[in-house]
Amino acid sequence: MSHRNVRTTVHGRSLIVERHRQGWPQAHIASAMGVSRKCVKTWIDRYACEGTAGLEDRSSRPHTMPTRTNDEIENRILEARREDRRGQDWIGPELGVPARTVARVLRRHGMPYLRELDPLTGARIRSSKTTAIRYERERPGELVHMDVKKLGRIPDGGGWRAHGRSAGSSSKKRSTAVGFDYVHSMVDDHSRLAYSEIHDDEKGVTCAGFLTRAIAYFAVHGIDRIERLMTDNAWAYRYSLGTVCAEHEIVQKFIKPHCPWQNGKVERLNRTLATEWAYRRPYATNADRTAALAPWLENYNTRRRHSALGGHPPVSRLLPT
Repeated sequence: MSHRNVRTTVHGRSLIVERHRQGWPQAHIASAMGVSRKCVKTWIDRYACEGTAGLEDRSSRPHTMPTRTNDEIENRILEARREDRRGQDWIGPELGVPARTVARVLRRHGMPYLRELDPLTGARIRSSKTTAIRYERERPGELVHMDVKKLGRIPDGGGWRAHGRSAGSSSKKRSTAVGFDYVHSMVDDHSRLAYSEIHDDEKGVTCAGFLTRAIAYFAVHGIDRIERLMTDNAWAYRYSLGTVCAEHEIVQKFIKPHCPWQNGKVERLNRTLATEWAYRRPYATNADRTAALAPWLENYNTRRRHSALGGHPPVSRLLPT
């Protein structure tokens, strides 16, 4: 019961014991703290047997696991994987073990997926999303990431976040088209300096104009030269940015199709935009949300702490301007 997802914290368990020692009935403790009587009795009994140490978190794994695959079978599974380089659907029937059990054994021992191995030698030649080494460019402007975030517009008077879902459930309101805002963003790989604009579309002309203004914004903040631009394979990016990139001697790079994590830094910025700006509080109008972007972006670049930067804002990695 003392696993990391348990209802009570160590402080809450101590409070249970303290109130019990003060003479509170267990039923009253349970009612006051919103837990069951059995939970209260468990922590009182554990404190009586083990003292304060009994109130600490510990694994919820059972002491015995009679149905766990024994070591001999696990070793045979691992050996078959190394020698034959086959998947669980082949290894399972060969050893008389369920395929799902084989998969769990392979994951528990950290065996790489077959897609990551060389078919001839069995050597690991590819990395996965979970094992890839996180990269970061050495200097500002060496690589920037660009993307678009699509947001539903806010109707006048506020949407469901301001009035609740039931307030906007009528068929008339559901049929009212409010449209979308397209938040164009660019972020520097090294410093995480970000720039965003809101537009009515994500067409090529709009993307090219945004890139021009983003380059100017970065120049004002000390990034005089952008060497590479990474985007996804959207039509507007692939066929409409060439002129701007040529004028500024920027090399375009595109991620592998259906691999958005390769453009992960701007994807993470999109998530931050949504949680800390777009949906941070209910807005009365769409114009209110639009007006709040510039102040938020200024705070993001100059004051907000970034874990990737050691708790410092992006401007800490840029020369004074």
